[in-house]
Amino acid sequence: MSIPSGTVTLLFSDIEGSTFLWENAPEEMAVALERHDHVMRHAMDANGGYVFKTVGDAFCVAFSTAHDALRAALESQRSLASEPWPPDALINARMALHTGICQERDGDYFGPAVNRTARLMGIAHGGQVIVSGVTAELLSDFPPDEGMLRDLGQHRLRDLGRPEHVWQLQSPSLREEFPSLKSLDNPELPNNLPELLSSFVGRDEELEEVRTLIDQNRLVTLTGAGGSGKTRLAMQSAAELLDGQGEGVWLVELASINDDAMVPLAVASALGIQEMMEVSPLETLISALSNQRVLLLLDNCEHLIGACSKFADEVLRNCARVHILATSREPLGIEGERVYRVPSMSLPGDDVETLADATASDAVALFLGRAREVDFTANDDDVGLVSSICVRLDGTRWRWNSRPRGSRRCRSRNSTNDWTSAFAC
Repeated sequence: MSIPSGTVTLLFSDIEGSTFLWENAPEEMAVALERHDHVMRHAMDANGGYVFKTVGDAFCVAFSTAHDALRAALESQRSLASEPWPPDALINARMALHTGICQERDGDYFGPAVNRTARLMGIAHGGQVIVSGVTAELLSDFPPDEGMLRDLGQHRLRDLGRPEHVWQLQSPSLREEFPSLKSLDNPELPNNLPELLSSFVGRDEELEEVRTLIDQNRLVTLTGAGGSGKTRLAMQSAAELLDGQGEGVWLVELASINDDAMVPLAVASALGIQEMMEVSPLETLISALSNQRVLLLLDNCEHLIGACSKFADEVLRNCARVHILATSREPLGIEGERVYRVPSMSLPGDDVETLADATASDAVALFLGRAREVDFTANDDDVGLVSSICVRLDGTRWRWNSRPRGSRRCRSRNSTNDWTSAFAC
C-alpha cells in the first residue's frame, strides 16, 4: 500500500493500565496482547491504515482520510469489546484521532501533529475514542448510522499549548460514559501550570530522564545557560507527572522577585496558603505541606540561590512527601540534590538533503513549527539555510523581540541574519 503523506489523519492507541496488568498477570497478559495486536492490525489494514510504529502495546497509524481513521477506531473498539479477555487481563484501549501536516521519513512521521495526537490520547480513558476539533470538522458528513461525535468542549492538553476542542465517538456498540478527561482542566489534577503560546517540541529523551530523576529523588535541579530551555522542560515534566494522586503540581515563578524574604511568600501564594499571625511564612508552609504529596516547581532560582537553598533544605527535612523541581543557572548545593544539565537541542547532520531528513533534529523541528505559527512555510530548497541557522544557534539561545502577540519575532544572540526573524519562538 502507498504511505499516506502531506496532510494525514493519525490514530494513536494504547492499553490503559498495561503496566499493572503485566505485573499482576504476565502469562495472561502475553496471550491477551497477542490477540489485541491481531485485532488492531486487522482493523487498521481493513480501513487503509498504515501502521508506522508500535511501542509495547501502543499503535501509531496514519490514514489518508479522517473517515477511514474513524472507521478503523470504531471497528477495533467493537472487536476489542467483544473479546473474551481473561479476568486478570482485561484489555481497554484508549484512542485519539488528529489531522495535520506531517513530515514523512523512512516510513515514520514527524512534526507537531504527531506530538498533538500523543497528547490527545493521553487524556482519554480505556475504551474511549476522542477526536480533535480539526478532525471533527472533516467528519461532519460521517454517516450517523455508523457513529456520531459528542462535543466534550475545550480541554488543555499536557503540552501546555493552546486548548483543544475535543469530541468523543459514540455508537450503540461502544461504551458511552467515561470519567472526566485527564486534561489539565480536570479538578482531580490540581495545578497552576500556565497556558503557553506554543506547544512542546521534541526533547523526548530529556523528558524521560527528568521524570525518572524526580521519581527517584526529592530535589532535582535543571541547570544550563540562559535560553537552553530549562523552564519549558521543567514545566513539561511537571505536567506529565500529574497523576491524580496527592495535592498536585505548583509552579512558583521567581524571576521578578529580588528579596530573599519573599521566596516563602511566593510559594505560599502559588499554593493559596494564607499567612498566619505570629508565625513565619516558612513555618506556615512547612505546617501546611507536612502531610501533602506535592511537586513544587521553583523557576529561576539563580538570583536567589541562598534563599532557595535554605527553603528547599527546610522543606525536604520536614515535609517527607514533597518533591522539588528547580531551574537555575547553578545548583542549589544542598544535600540530596540531583543536578541535571539541560543539553542543547539535537542538531541536523551535515548530509541532510530534505526538510523531512532535517526534522530528525529537535532544533529544526522547533524552527519549522514556530515558522508555521507565523505563516512561514519552508521547503526543501531552504534545508541548508534552516540547518545552518539551527547549528549557529547551537540548539539554544532564542529570545523574544518586544513586539505584540501575533507579530513577535525571534533573533539569535550571536547572529544578525535577518532570515532568523522569520519565526516565533
